[in-house]
Amino acid sequence: MEPPPGWKIEGEDRALVRSFQFRDFAEAFAFLTRVALHAQRVDHHPEFTSVWNRVDFRLTSHDSGKVTERDVQLARAIDALAGG
Repeated sequence: MEPPPGWKIEGEDRALVRSFQFRDFAEAFAFLTRVALHAQRVDHHPEFTSVWNRVDFRLTSHDSGKVTERDVQLARAIDALAGG
């Protein structure tokens, strides 16, 4: 499966990963809030870490143990929510 632009495959199709950087903590947190609301609507929740102005994502479908089309769709939605 081909990752969306800007995303990388981690392991042997185990996860999609990407980092986003913002001007400050408030922008990063606002972005995470948008992602959380979307993830709740589609019932597919990302793994993430947030440190000040950076948000790192790791997307995987735990029930299958690998990247699925749901992860690719979520990655595209995250890109749109980030404005890219």
